[in-house]
Amino acid sequence: MPHTFANGDRRLDLDWIRVCAFGLLIIYHVGMLYVPWDFHVKSIHQSNTLPGIMALVNPWRMSILFLVSGAATRFMLDKTSPGALAGRRSWRLLVPLAFGVAVIVPPQSYAEVVEKLGFSGSYPDFWFGHYLAFDQNFCRLRDGRQYCIVLPTWNHLWFVVYLWVYTVILAGAAALTPGTLAALERFVERLPAPALLVGPALLLAALHAFVYPRFPPTQALFDDVYGHAIYVPIFLFGFLIARSGRFAEAVEKLRWPALAIAVTAYVAMILLGSAPWDEMPVSRARPLAFGLDQWCAILAILGFARRFLKDRDGPLLRYAAGAVFCWYIVHQTIIVMAAHWLKPLALPAATEAMIIIAATIAGCWASYEIARRIPFLRPLLGIAPSAEPAELTLRPSPR
Repeated sequence: MPHTFANGDRRLDLDWIRVCAFGLLIIYHVGMLYVPWDFHVKSIHQSNTLPGIMALVNPWRMSILFLVSGAATRFMLDKTSPGALAGRRSWRLLVPLAFGVAVIVPPQSYAEVVEKLGFSGSYPDFWFGHYLAFDQNFCRLRDGRQYCIVLPTWNHLWFVVYLWVYTVILAGAAALTPGTLAALERFVERLPAPALLVGPALLLAALHAFVYPRFPPTQALFDDVYGHAIYVPIFLFGFLIARSGRFAEAVEKLRWPALAIAVTAYVAMILLGSAPWDEMPVSRARPLAFGLDQWCAILAILGFARRFLKDRDGPLLRYAAGAVFCWYIVHQTIIVMAAHWLKPLALPAATEAMIIIAATIAGCWASYEIARRIPFLRPLLGIAPSAEPAELTLRPSPR
């Protein structure tokens, strides 16, 4: 295998990871209906075992999306200039973001104010009279503090905002200091296996220990200290390793050790999670377990994808790769509204969940199939122009 991907190589392994990670996110958001964690609406059924299952993916589910997005940014930069990269990403991200905030997300907020605050008006009344009017008066007490629903909001589309900001910053760095990025690529490519396996995990553990307690994640961009501390390095790391065949070989060899460490760390987190946080051994051990789980799970996914999916192309992957961003944009609104409409029926938990999952799959599929056939809807729902090349394909470049 060459040490630099070139000559139109397509990273099918990263394509698969991107598609599967977004698919997992959709299932995760269905799960949010049934756990005690705060969400826009909740099912009448609550599970005691589901939080432990969802905790399996919590440390890394968003991080791996930022890593793959960083890799896609590297591939795009091979095809265009930094300025053109910023312009293209701005069009591809800001247009669906604006449409999503104005049209796709409002039903989630409507269901939330109806269920949590007893709002009795119609949806048009809420949309025009409150949501688009920037009404900030939908408030309630939670845990002794007043909590107000921000209107308008980007809700699950926060990922799009962050990705745009990180891309613009990275494009600026590529324009101003291209040599620095090239040097960082060479440095990361030459990391020895032990450093690759443990070094980033220790950084993530330190952030979880010292930054998370003071600045818990907000997904609100400007005050999300912990979120940026995690996602910026991982996004940059994805950018730096995207073209490295040496890194791909290394993670493939590390896939089993990484998986073993990730599973062990997950078990440790579950065991430590029931102990008081103020006990010193626990306060030190749990962030370490979290960091090891977060990073080694990502390495294991990269390694197994490289081992088994690097040559697995086909119509299913090509279809899903083109549709997945559209699915991401619409999926949470479908989930929230399906749960909201089904709640008065008091269906059994399994029946309700299956209907919500089926409705979400059908709604995502229909949204993509309709939008891709109507030119003006394509950019609104994040669908690339039909002639646009794949983001995870490289142009020829020197080895």
